[in-house]
Parts: sequence; C-alpha cells; structure tokens
Amino acid sequence: MSVVSLLGVKVLNNPAKFGDAYEFEITFECLEQLQKDLEWKLTYVGSATSSEHDQELDSLLVGPIPIGVNKFIFEADAPDLKRIPVSEIIGVTVILLTCSYDNREFVRVGYYVNNEYDSEELNSEPPLKPIMERVRRNVLAEKPRVTRFAIKWDSEDSAPAEFPPEQPEADVVEDDGATYGAEEAELEAALIQEEAALGPEDADEEMGGADDTAGAPGAVAKADDDDDSDAGSEDLEAESSGSEDEDIEDEEGEGEGDEDMEMGEDGEAKTAAPQETHNGPSIAEAAHGEVMVH
Repeated sequence: MSVVSLLGVKVLNNPAKFGDAYEFEITFECLEQLQKDLEWKLTYVGSATSSEHDQELDSLLVGPIPIGVNKFIFEADAPDLKRIPVSEIIGVTVILLTCSYDNREFVRVGYYVNNEYDSEELNSEPPLKPIMERVRRNVLAEKPRVTRFAIKWDSEDSAPAEFPPEQPEADVVEDDGATYGAEEAELEAALIQEEAALGPEDADEEMGGADDTAGAPGAVAKADDDDDSDAGSEDLEAESSGSEDEDIEDEEGEGEGDEDMEMGEDGEAKTAAPQETHNGPSIAEAAHGEVMVH
C-alpha cells in the first residue's frame, strides 16, 4: 500500500503562450509520517524519436509532510527552444509530472500538449521558421495518463514483494527432463514384454489349433455322407441279391463301388465348402490379432 496517494492535478494556466510558465495545483494524501521530503519534477519531451531532447523543466522538494490531505502549487518554466528540433516545435508532444520518495518514483502523470499557431492561416501554411510569438500550447488536462509504482517507504514492511519471488524449494525438485516421457516408455516396454512372452511358436500353435477347429465340421460332414452312401449301397445289394446271379451281383458291386466313389466325391465337394469358409481368419486368430493390437 502506498503511503502517499495522488488525489488530483489541476492545470491552472491553460491554454497559454508557448513561453509562459506551467502551473499545476497538486493535491495528495499522506497516511504516515515521512522521514524525508517528496520530490516533484516536470519533464518536457522535446522529440518523439529520441530521449536526448527531453528537458527537466523544474523540480521541487516538498516537506516535511504532515499526515492528511495536502495541496500546493507547482510552477515550472517553459522549455528551452534551443534544445528542441525545429521540426518538433509545432505539433503534439508530451509533458511528464512525476513524484519520488528517496529517489524512488512512485507516481507519474502524462499529458499530451498541442503546440499550434493562433490563426488558421499559419496552421494551414506554417512558415519554415516557427514564429514563437504566435505559438500557443494547449495541455489536454481532461485526459491524463496516471501510472503508479510500488516502492519501499521508511519501513521494511512497506517494501513491495520481490519479483520473481524466491523459491528455494524449486532447486530440490527433480528436473522435468529426467522424467519426461517415462510413462510412455513404461507402456511401450510392457507391450514389448507381452509380445515376447507370446513368441512366434505360440502364435503358430494358436493358428494351427484354429485350423484344426475349423476343419472339424468338414470331417463330420464327410463321415455323415459316407454313412449315407454306404446305407444306400446296402439297400441296392439287398434288392439285387434276390433276383440276379453272382455275376450280376459282381457287376452291381462294381457299380456300387463307382456310386460310392461318386458319393464320396460329392461328399468331398460338400466338405470343401466349409473348409473354404474357414480359410479366412478364424475366431482364435481374430482374438490373437486383438491382443497384438492392444
């Protein structure tokens, strides 16, 4: 908290001629008894491109400061024309009113100042060499820019916090670079370990088991077809045994064998379809694929 607070600044002689003195009525409040004086300064900015042309118009020490609201008049001379570039005399510039305590600035008030001729003819067609008797200044007192700074006053308790604050615990904290990506590395290592535990042989065995499982329905279907074909041949043999001789039975036996072969071929054709259906990834292979992905 600031011990001295600026309450208001009033520009008294405004507008005025360029060579007239500046006059300010300053009001401020003091909350504590101060051991030193306040230093007020008025600075004229001679050029917008370089600080070399800045002029300190005047400075004033105010003190001792009583506690409470205080008011005084601050006067400062006009700037020296010799220290201002000719091209910068006419136009807009800035004046700065500052206050410091023990060489520590705690408040700054900036005003725009418009320097122009007192006639429209000269403003529309300004001469190469400024006619200073016709130049008037106008301080834009309604639009000041106030900047405040936290400073140390008489007591250590009033000193502002250091920036950045001291952080001794930061020295003992482990560097982020040492732990960066550690979690990702652990997950990757676990995945590699899981893949290594399965191994290529286990993968082949699992795929082989899937093929055996897929081939089982085909084998059952083929066995059923063989049984049906055998049953059909027995009936034919039974009918032919009562009406024909042994030669005919032998020929029928050979025909039955051919029929059995044809039935067997049909059975194989029927069983081929389930085998082709299972040539794609089996359920076990699909499950194994999901494990590898995850």
